[in-house]
Amino acid sequence: MVSQLESPNKPEIIYPERDGNPMSDNTVQFRWITTIKSNLDWLFTEDEQVFVAGDLLWYPIENNNKKRQAPDVMVVFGRPKGDRGSYQQWKENNIAPQVVFEILSPGNTQTEMNRKLLFYEHHGVEEYYIYDPDKNDFSGLLRKGETLEVIEKIDLWVSPRLGIRFQLAEPELIIYYPDGQPFSSFTEERQRAENERQRAENERQRAENEHQRAENEHQRAEQLAAKLRELGINPEEI
Repeated sequence: MVSQLESPNKPEIIYPERDGNPMSDNTVQFRWITTIKSNLDWLFTEDEQVFVAGDLLWYPIENNNKKRQAPDVMVVFGRPKGDRGSYQQWKENNIAPQVVFEILSPGNTQTEMNRKLLFYEHHGVEEYYIYDPDKNDFSGLLRKGETLEVIEKIDLWVSPRLGIRFQLAEPELIIYYPDGQPFSSFTEERQRAENERQRAENERQRAENEHQRAENEHQRAEQLAAKLRELGINPEEI
């Protein structure tokens, strides 16, 4: 009698949430990554079906934890907001990020960037933007069929997916919201909020001062009327 051996269970595949690489190599790169990510969050804050992430590992293929990439910023239309340890595409209705940004640092090599381009091209990215803040060099690629092709006229280019506009300027790139307002940093937003708070506080103080002056005038008028009555004069007849 031959006994049938049971096939061993396949080991569970782990998809690491970290690749061991830092989010940025310097403060300029970090500032640009966080500025683009936070402004895109603000742009799509009312749309629950737009997911924006920074430095999040993207695994496009199930059962393959070697094929992965962590765009500096990525935008996925058609997927809900929310926290994720990684973007596992087969768990996301197989929707690939449509837009990715890479912010270069001196540590990036041409070989590395070529590898990223092939990855994004192969796995369905529609728009790929690359900015080198040290050289103030900006470029973009747009999907044409199966390939990502260089956008020849990138100055004042409007992203088809995002609706934002890019302007080549000095000393650095300017990105505009669809309504024409420029992207701003966290510090600038805090300063703007503080200015608005101070303006509201000044307005409140001014209104209180006006109210106090009116109250003082009323009290003086009452005191004068009382003195006139003591003198036998009816203030209403004056």
